[in-house]
Amino acid sequence: MRLRNRMKLEFLSRPENVSLARVAVATFATEVDFNLSDLEEIKVAVSEAVSNAIVHGYEGKPTGTVLLTATLYQNELEIVIEDRGRGIADLARALQPGTSSDPERMGLGFVFMKSFMDEVDVWSEAGQGTRVKLVKTLPGELRAQNLAES
Repeated sequence: MRLRNRMKLEFLSRPENVSLARVAVATFATEVDFNLSDLEEIKVAVSEAVSNAIVHGYEGKPTGTVLLTATLYQNELEIVIEDRGRGIADLARALQPGTSSDPERMGLGFVFMKSFMDEVDVWSEAGQGTRVKLVKTLPGELRAQNLAES
């Protein structure tokens, strides 16, 4: 897969940085012709993943570090959100709708991510942190153009 562009952003696990992540990824994604609906879906998925890192990974403590990498390949946008927080002890259970370690939350973050992105992969280890990879395939015309150029 041919690399077109990459962005890395590191920020503290503060709730106000959810909007920073959303805007940064949306701005980065405008390099290609995603429509407004696609951009909104990308922003929601990023918000959910970053919120999970802050709320669940770092349990709301504002001193953790969240690393966000957005990579634009020939055919897709890949976004990776990583934390070094508490990790997910039972990943299979956490991926189920309605499951949350915070009783104030609905437990639909992964459901939204999966419904808005073309691919969602989650790796986690208790005590080590979590890595969420979100992939959105580029719009059809642009994908075809990029394939023709390679």
